[in-house]
Amino acid sequence: MAITRYSPFRTPLSDIALLQNRLNSIFSDYPKFSDENLTTGNFVPPVDVYEDAHKVALKMEVPGIKQEDLDIRVENQTLTVKGERKFEKEEKEENFHRIERSYGSFTRSFTLPQTVDTDNVGASYEDGVLTVTLNKKAEAKPKQVKISPTSAKGPKQVGASAA
Repeated sequence: MAITRYSPFRTPLSDIALLQNRLNSIFSDYPKFSDENLTTGNFVPPVDVYEDAHKVALKMEVPGIKQEDLDIRVENQTLTVKGERKFEKEEKEENFHRIERSYGSFTRSFTLPQTVDTDNVGASYEDGVLTVTLNKKAEAKPKQVKISPTSAKGPKQVGASAA
């Protein structure tokens, strides 16, 4: 019987092939880079959503997009905002060293609560920030209940017998 020396770094070839296949499948999921992907990336504008007693509001960062290029729709308790940030090509030759800004079209959809009045929606656009305000229905707004004063004698007792 031959003696085999144990080595913790020695792995069978099947384990190495399995690891290589896994790494290849991970990297194959990433898109190949081309000039088209650099200029039409996936642009997803960040959004803040907040709510108070009277409204639900969304603030979306869409710098570089004209107000006319934004489309806001409310259908069946869903708010949808669409737009596109286009890559600006200059007539003169530009030698880009790095392109980090994202370009392309986007669509963001938000499911609205039943308390929102979809007939009363407002939007404003200032300094690259789109603000969409959705007012709540009157019955959904909080109501303050007033406490009525009690009499000085205290509450009435029911069913007490006089002795």
